[in-house]
Amino acid sequence: MTKGADELTWKDLEIGSIITEPGNADQNQTGDWRTQRPTYDHNRCIKCGLCSIFCPEGCIGPTQEGFFEANLFYCKGCGICARECWTKAITMVEEEE
Repeated sequence: MTKGADELTWKDLEIGSIITEPGNADQNQTGDWRTQRPTYDHNRCIKCGLCSIFCPEGCIGPTQEGFFEANLFYCKGCGICARECWTKAITMVEEEE
C-alpha cells in the first residue's frame, strides 16, 4: 500500500528525488531530520520576536500569551534563533528519539 502525499516524510523520499510542485515546503515534515531542538525559557523572554525574524524556515511564531515558539513539525534545529536571542531565552537541546 502506498502512502498519500500528506503521509510522506523526508525518510520516504528516494535519493535524488525531485519535488516538482513549487511552494510545497509546508507539505514536508522537515523537522524529522534535526538533531537538536530549541527550548524556550519564558521567564527570560521579552517577547521581542527576533527569533522569528531570523528563523530561515519561518517556523517560529507567537503563542496566545505572546511568547514565541518554533513549530517543531518544520524546525530543522539550525540554532540561529538561540544565537540571535540576546536574552538567552532559547537553548538548543539534543533531540530525543
